[in-house]
Amino acid sequence: MDKVRAKKHLGQHFLTDESVAKRIADTLTLEGYKKVLEIGPGMGVLTKYVLDKPIETFVVEIDTESVDYLHQYYSKLHGHIFAQDFLKFNIVQAFNQEPFAVIGNFPYNISTQIVFRVLELRDFIPEFSGMFQKEVAERICEKKGSKTYGILSVLTQAFYETEYLFTVSEHVFNPPPKVKSGVMRMRRRENYSLPCNEKLFFTVVKTAFNQRRKTLRNSLKSFGLPDDIREETIFNLRPEQLGVEEFIDLTKKIEVHGVQNQ
Repeated sequence: MDKVRAKKHLGQHFLTDESVAKRIADTLTLEGYKKVLEIGPGMGVLTKYVLDKPIETFVVEIDTESVDYLHQYYSKLHGHIFAQDFLKFNIVQAFNQEPFAVIGNFPYNISTQIVFRVLELRDFIPEFSGMFQKEVAERICEKKGSKTYGILSVLTQAFYETEYLFTVSEHVFNPPPKVKSGVMRMRRRENYSLPCNEKLFFTVVKTAFNQRRKTLRNSLKSFGLPDDIREETIFNLRPEQLGVEEFIDLTKKIEVHGVQNQ
Protein backbone atom coordinates (compact mmCIF):
# COMPACT_ATOMS: atom_id res chain seq x y z
CA MET A 1 0.00 0.00 0.00
CA ASP A 2 1.74 3.18 -1.20
CA LYS A 3 -0.82 5.76 -0.19
CA VAL A 4 -4.46 6.35 0.60
CA ARG A 5 -6.76 7.83 -2.02
CA ALA A 6 -8.43 11.04 -0.79
CA LYS A 7 -12.20 10.62 -0.67
CA LYS A 8 -14.35 13.64 -1.38
CA HIS A 9 -17.37 12.38 0.60
CA LEU A 10 -15.17 12.21 3.71
CA GLY A 11 -13.80 15.71 3.13
CA GLN A 12 -10.24 14.37 2.96
CA HIS A 13 -7.42 16.78 2.09
CA PHE A 14 -4.12 15.19 3.08
CA LEU A 15 -1.52 17.56 4.52
CA THR A 16 1.80 17.19 2.69
CA ASP A 17 3.97 19.75 4.52
CA GLU A 18 5.90 18.09 7.35
CA SER A 19 6.81 21.40 9.01
CA VAL A 20 3.12 22.36 9.29
CA ALA A 21 2.32 18.93 10.73
CA LYS A 22 5.02 19.38 13.37
CA ARG A 23 3.73 22.87 14.26
CA ILE A 24 0.23 21.47 14.76
CA ALA A 25 1.58 18.68 17.00
CA ASP A 26 3.48 21.30 19.00
CA THR A 27 0.22 23.09 19.87
CA LEU A 28 -0.31 20.42 22.53
CA THR A 29 0.69 21.76 25.95
CA LEU A 30 0.56 18.26 27.57
CA GLU A 31 -0.98 19.83 30.68
CA GLY A 32 -3.86 18.13 32.47
CA TYR A 33 -4.01 14.87 30.50
CA LYS A 34 -1.98 11.77 29.71
CA LYS A 35 -3.79 10.72 26.53
CA VAL A 36 -4.42 12.40 23.21
CA LEU A 37 -6.88 11.44 20.49
CA GLU A 38 -6.22 12.42 16.90
CA ILE A 39 -9.32 12.64 14.71
CA GLY A 40 -8.97 11.61 11.06
CA PRO A 41 -5.23 10.83 10.86
CA GLY A 42 -5.35 9.67 7.22
CA MET A 43 -1.80 8.59 6.35
CA GLY A 44 -0.36 9.83 9.65
CA VAL A 45 1.52 12.97 8.64
CA LEU A 46 0.47 14.64 11.91
CA THR A 47 0.36 11.37 13.85
CA LYS A 48 4.11 10.75 13.58
CA TYR A 49 4.83 14.02 15.41
CA VAL A 50 2.18 13.41 18.06
CA LEU A 51 3.70 9.97 18.66
CA ASP A 52 7.01 11.69 19.47
CA LYS A 53 5.37 13.40 22.47
CA PRO A 54 5.61 11.89 25.98
CA ILE A 55 1.93 10.99 25.92
CA GLU A 56 -0.22 8.00 24.97
CA THR A 57 -1.54 8.55 21.45
CA PHE A 58 -4.78 7.18 20.02
CA VAL A 59 -6.43 7.83 16.67
CA VAL A 60 -10.01 7.55 15.48
CA GLU A 61 -10.55 7.02 11.75
CA ILE A 62 -13.69 6.18 9.80
CA ASP A 63 -11.90 5.48 6.48
CA THR A 64 -11.04 1.76 6.30
CA GLU A 65 -8.27 2.36 3.75
CA SER A 66 -6.59 4.81 6.13
CA VAL A 67 -6.98 2.35 9.01
CA ASP A 68 -5.23 -0.36 6.96
CA TYR A 69 -2.43 2.09 6.08
CA LEU A 70 -1.89 3.07 9.72
CA HIS A 71 -1.78 -0.57 10.81
CA GLN A 72 0.83 -1.25 8.13
CA TYR A 73 3.14 1.73 8.74
CA TYR A 74 2.68 2.79 12.37
CA SER A 75 3.47 -0.11 14.69
CA LYS A 76 3.28 2.25 17.70
CA LEU A 77 -0.45 2.58 17.04
CA HIS A 78 -1.25 -1.11 17.41
CA GLY A 79 -4.14 -1.35 19.85
CA HIS A 80 -4.58 2.43 19.69
CA ILE A 81 -6.66 2.77 16.52
CA PHE A 82 -10.43 3.21 16.79
CA ALA A 83 -12.05 2.41 13.43
CA GLN A 84 -15.04 4.54 14.33
CA ASP A 85 -16.94 7.75 13.61
CA PHE A 86 -15.84 10.23 16.29
CA LEU A 87 -19.28 11.87 16.27
CA LYS A 88 -20.99 8.60 17.24
CA PHE A 89 -18.25 6.82 19.18
CA ASN A 90 -18.37 6.59 23.00
CA ILE A 91 -14.78 7.68 23.51
CA VAL A 92 -15.34 8.51 27.20
CA GLN A 93 -16.17 4.89 27.91
CA ALA A 94 -13.22 3.70 25.81
CA PHE A 95 -10.90 5.91 27.88
CA ASN A 96 -12.52 4.85 31.17
CA GLN A 97 -13.53 8.48 31.84
CA GLU A 98 -9.91 9.66 31.93
CA PRO A 99 -9.15 13.15 30.58
CA PHE A 100 -7.72 13.40 27.07
CA ALA A 101 -6.75 16.05 24.54
CA VAL A 102 -8.11 16.13 20.98
CA ILE A 103 -6.04 17.13 17.95
CA GLY A 104 -6.41 16.82 14.21
CA ASN A 105 -6.49 18.14 10.68
CA PHE A 106 -10.27 18.17 10.78
CA PRO A 107 -12.45 17.43 7.73
CA TYR A 108 -14.11 20.72 6.76
CA ASN A 109 -17.50 19.11 6.17
CA ILE A 110 -17.88 18.02 9.83
CA SER A 111 -15.53 20.39 11.67
CA THR A 112 -18.32 22.37 13.35
CA GLN A 113 -19.98 19.13 14.46
CA ILE A 114 -16.67 18.03 15.96
CA VAL A 115 -16.48 21.26 17.99
CA PHE A 116 -20.01 20.77 19.33
CA ARG A 117 -19.16 17.16 20.22
CA VAL A 118 -16.09 18.38 22.13
CA LEU A 119 -18.30 20.85 24.02
CA GLU A 120 -20.59 17.97 24.98
CA LEU A 121 -17.54 16.11 26.30
CA ARG A 122 -15.95 19.17 27.96
CA ASP A 123 -15.73 17.46 31.36
CA PHE A 124 -13.18 15.07 29.84
CA ILE A 125 -11.38 17.28 27.28
CA PRO A 126 -9.11 19.93 28.83
CA GLU A 127 -7.49 20.80 25.49
CA PHE A 128 -8.52 20.78 21.85
CA SER A 129 -6.38 21.99 18.96
CA GLY A 130 -5.97 21.53 15.26
CA MET A 131 -6.65 22.73 11.75
CA PHE A 132 -9.96 23.96 10.39
CA GLN A 133 -11.17 25.94 7.44
CA LYS A 134 -9.71 29.39 8.20
CA GLU A 135 -13.06 31.12 8.68
CA VAL A 136 -14.24 28.45 11.15
CA ALA A 137 -11.04 28.75 13.22
CA GLU A 138 -11.43 32.55 13.19
CA ARG A 139 -15.09 32.32 14.19
CA ILE A 140 -14.26 30.12 17.19
CA CYS A 141 -11.70 32.68 18.40
CA GLU A 142 -13.59 35.85 17.42
CA LYS A 143 -14.52 38.47 20.02
CA LYS A 144 -17.87 40.22 20.34
CA GLY A 145 -18.73 43.03 17.96
CA SER A 146 -17.66 41.26 14.77
CA LYS A 147 -19.88 40.00 11.96
CA THR A 148 -18.20 36.60 12.19
CA TYR A 149 -18.83 36.34 15.95
CA GLY A 150 -21.68 33.92 16.49
CA ILE A 151 -23.03 30.80 18.18
CA LEU A 152 -19.75 28.90 17.87
CA SER A 153 -17.78 31.83 19.33
CA VAL A 154 -19.95 32.23 22.42
CA LEU A 155 -20.41 28.55 23.23
CA THR A 156 -16.73 27.66 22.90
CA GLN A 157 -15.54 30.72 24.82
CA ALA A 158 -17.97 30.01 27.65
CA PHE A 159 -15.95 26.93 28.56
CA TYR A 160 -12.56 27.35 26.86
CA GLU A 161 -9.88 29.98 26.29
CA THR A 162 -9.56 30.14 22.50
CA GLU A 163 -6.50 31.18 20.50
CA TYR A 164 -5.99 31.51 16.75
CA LEU A 165 -2.41 30.36 16.14
CA PHE A 166 -1.50 30.46 12.44
CA THR A 167 -2.79 30.30 8.88
CA VAL A 168 -2.00 27.46 6.45
CA SER A 169 -1.88 27.80 2.65
CA GLU A 170 -4.18 25.69 0.51
CA HIS A 171 -1.13 24.59 -1.48
CA VAL A 172 0.23 22.19 1.18
CA PHE A 173 -2.58 19.66 0.75
CA ASN A 174 -3.36 16.88 -1.69
CA PRO A 175 -5.85 17.55 -3.13
CA PRO A 176 -5.68 21.28 -2.33
CA PRO A 177 -8.87 22.72 -0.82
CA LYS A 178 -10.38 25.89 -2.28
CA VAL A 179 -9.80 27.89 0.90
CA LYS A 180 -7.03 28.58 3.40
CA SER A 181 -6.86 26.76 6.70
CA GLY A 182 -6.35 28.04 10.22
CA VAL A 183 -4.89 26.34 13.28
CA MET A 184 -6.36 27.19 16.67
CA ARG A 185 -6.26 25.89 20.23
CA MET A 186 -8.90 25.74 22.97
CA ARG A 187 -7.82 25.26 26.59
CA ARG A 188 -10.57 24.59 29.12
CA ARG A 189 -11.14 27.33 31.66
CA GLU A 190 -10.13 26.58 35.24
CA ASN A 191 -13.70 27.19 36.35
CA TYR A 192 -15.81 26.11 33.40
CA SER A 193 -19.14 25.57 35.15
CA LEU A 194 -21.55 28.34 34.28
CA PRO A 195 -23.46 30.13 37.07
CA CYS A 196 -26.73 29.50 35.24
CA ASN A 197 -28.71 26.68 33.66
CA GLU A 198 -26.24 25.47 31.01
CA LYS A 199 -28.84 23.83 28.80
CA LEU A 200 -30.87 27.05 28.81
CA PHE A 201 -27.70 29.04 28.09
CA PHE A 202 -27.16 27.03 24.87
CA THR A 203 -30.80 27.60 23.89
CA VAL A 204 -30.65 31.36 24.56
CA VAL A 205 -27.45 31.79 22.52
CA LYS A 206 -28.77 29.77 19.58
CA THR A 207 -32.17 31.51 19.63
CA ALA A 208 -30.56 34.96 19.71
CA PHE A 209 -28.19 34.29 16.80
CA ASN A 210 -30.82 32.54 14.69
CA GLN A 211 -32.25 36.03 14.17
CA ARG A 212 -29.03 37.97 14.52
CA ARG A 213 -30.27 41.04 12.67
CA LYS A 214 -32.97 41.61 15.26
CA THR A 215 -32.55 43.12 18.70
CA LEU A 216 -32.80 40.69 21.61
CA ARG A 217 -36.18 42.22 22.47
CA ASN A 218 -37.53 40.68 19.28
CA SER A 219 -35.39 37.57 18.84
CA LEU A 220 -36.09 36.33 22.39
CA LYS A 221 -39.86 36.96 22.36
CA SER A 222 -40.59 33.25 22.59
CA PHE A 223 -39.25 33.15 26.16
CA GLY A 224 -42.27 35.14 27.34
CA LEU A 225 -40.41 37.70 29.44
CA PRO A 226 -42.56 40.38 31.12
CA ASP A 227 -42.63 43.79 29.43
CA ASP A 228 -40.74 45.54 32.25
CA ILE A 229 -37.81 43.10 31.90
CA ARG A 230 -37.78 43.43 28.11
CA GLU A 231 -37.43 47.20 28.49
CA GLU A 232 -34.01 46.81 30.11
CA THR A 233 -31.09 48.21 28.09
CA ILE A 234 -29.59 44.83 27.22
CA PHE A 235 -32.63 44.03 25.07
CA ASN A 236 -31.79 46.96 22.76
CA LEU A 237 -28.68 45.08 21.65
CA ARG A 238 -28.10 42.54 18.91
CA PRO A 239 -26.52 39.19 19.83
CA GLU A 240 -23.07 39.94 18.38
CA GLN A 241 -22.78 42.83 20.89
CA LEU A 242 -22.90 40.44 23.88
CA GLY A 243 -19.99 38.56 25.40
CA VAL A 244 -20.24 35.36 27.41
CA GLU A 245 -20.92 37.19 30.69
CA GLU A 246 -23.82 39.13 29.16
CA PHE A 247 -25.33 35.93 27.79
CA ILE A 248 -25.04 34.39 31.26
CA ASP A 249 -26.88 37.41 32.73
CA LEU A 250 -29.53 37.08 30.04
CA THR A 251 -29.96 33.37 30.81
CA LYS A 252 -30.37 34.15 34.51
CA LYS A 253 -33.13 36.67 33.71
CA ILE A 254 -34.96 34.10 31.59
CA GLU A 255 -34.53 31.45 34.32
CA VAL A 256 -36.25 33.74 36.82
CA HIS A 257 -38.78 35.62 34.69
CA GLY A 258 -39.25 33.72 31.44
CA VAL A 259 -41.34 30.89 30.13
CA GLN A 260 -38.86 28.11 29.35
CA ASN A 261 -40.82 26.26 26.71
CA GLN A 262 -38.07 26.06 24.09
